[in-house]
Amino acid sequence: MRPRRRESEPPFPYLGEEVDFPFPEASEADERGVLCSGGNLSPGLLLSAYRRGVFPWYNEGEPILWWSPDPRFVLFPEELHASATMLKIMRRAAREPSFELALDRDFPAVIRACSAVPRAGQRGTWITPAMIEAYVELNRLGLAHSVEARRGGRLVGGLYGVSLGSAFFGESMFSLEDDASKAAFIPLVWRLREEGFTLVDSQVYTDHLAGLGAREIPRDEYLRHLPERLAAPTRRGDWGTLFPDFPASAEYRRLVLKEPAPK
Repeated sequence: MRPRRRESEPPFPYLGEEVDFPFPEASEADERGVLCSGGNLSPGLLLSAYRRGVFPWYNEGEPILWWSPDPRFVLFPEELHASATMLKIMRRAAREPSFELALDRDFPAVIRACSAVPRAGQRGTWITPAMIEAYVELNRLGLAHSVEARRGGRLVGGLYGVSLGSAFFGESMFSLEDDASKAAFIPLVWRLREEGFTLVDSQVYTDHLAGLGAREIPRDEYLRHLPERLAAPTRRGDWGTLFPDFPASAEYRRLVLKEPAPK
């Protein structure tokens, strides 16, 4: 990988999901967090990157940049903070017959919505057509997933990311209504915790997720614990089928539906 490819050089090969590409060590990233550039967004290269604590982030028309920032912004599921105000919003939404939460029902619509909604300091506006195509392919392979909030059948909020082992690598989220993305994210984290997930990787700092309990940790700490998280079984496939009762979880029933605890 190098910053620019000469016209005489052959294009970087397409790597299938079974191929493991030897990225440089993530700890070699520069002070901005940039590790290397070039390549493509084929499944093998993307999955190789995530397994090494690396992710793509670049502007349209530029070489692909591969990042490994220090510090790393993460959410440990047990540290999720759902405020009293947010719980009230979620309870009210749960009572509305027109409001619905779902998994993997329309991944392409979610990633396109994330790309179309501009937000200062967030990555949605850098979701290029090539990235959309690449992550839709990972969704087809059962490794990228979307969470969707709908009102009256209209998509009003959601997020998407990649799942490997007990880690969920969050990529982007969007809201067309106040707090719609939080209303999708919080039940997802509750359910992931119940399913044995131990990490939600948010990559770089945002106020939005800091308010939900995400925090920065040193990159070396992140990289040290990543292999054990990747060693867990990957919940691969259509999450709408694997988790048909979503958003149900013990926490959702207790805090949103306010059901009595089982005796």
